[in-house]
Amino acid sequence: MKTTKTAAADGKSSESKASDLKPSNPKLADFLCFAIYSTNLAYGRAYKPILDELGLTYTQYIAIVALWEQDGQTVSGLGEKLFLESNTLTPILKKLETMGYLRRQRDPTDERQVLVSLTDSGRGLREKLGARNLVKASGLSPEEFPKLQKAVVTLRNNLMKSMQDAPASPSPDAKEPA
Repeated sequence: MKTTKTAAADGKSSESKASDLKPSNPKLADFLCFAIYSTNLAYGRAYKPILDELGLTYTQYIAIVALWEQDGQTVSGLGEKLFLESNTLTPILKKLETMGYLRRQRDPTDERQVLVSLTDSGRGLREKLGARNLVKASGLSPEEFPKLQKAVVTLRNNLMKSMQDAPASPSPDAKEPA
C-alpha cells in the first residue's frame, strides 16, 4: 500500500497509508476544533476549585476580569468583548449584581444603554484571587505560553473574519476533517 508523508495534528511529519487520509475515516484526535473544545473543558475544570472559593462560575469570572480591565462598560460592549449575546450575558450580570459585585444602571446620556460597573466587593475579588492562575498548570514555559495564546487568538480572529467575509462552507484547502 502506498504511504504518504503528511503533517499530523501536532504539526510533526508522519507517515500514513493513503486509506488513512480519506475524509470518511477522520479520527477525533485529528480535529483541531476538538482539541480546542476539550482544552476549554479542561480549563474550566482546572479553574473550578479556584472559582468555587469565590462563589463564581467561569463566565461570571471572565465578566469580572473584563470589568477590572475597563470598568463602566455598556452591556453590549461587554458582550462583544466576551463573545456573548445579551440574552446570555444579562442573567450573568443580574446574578453578579445580586451577589454585590457589580451594579447596572441606565446611561444618563443614552437611556437605551445599560452601564455595568464594579462595586468595591467586585474590585476586591482581584485581591482574593491573588496570583492564582493556570500558567504553571499548563506545563508551558514562560516563552511558550504567550506564543500559544497569541496563536489561539489569531485562529479565533481568522475564524470570525471568515464568517463575515465568506459563505459558511469550508475551504477546499482545509486539512482538518470537518
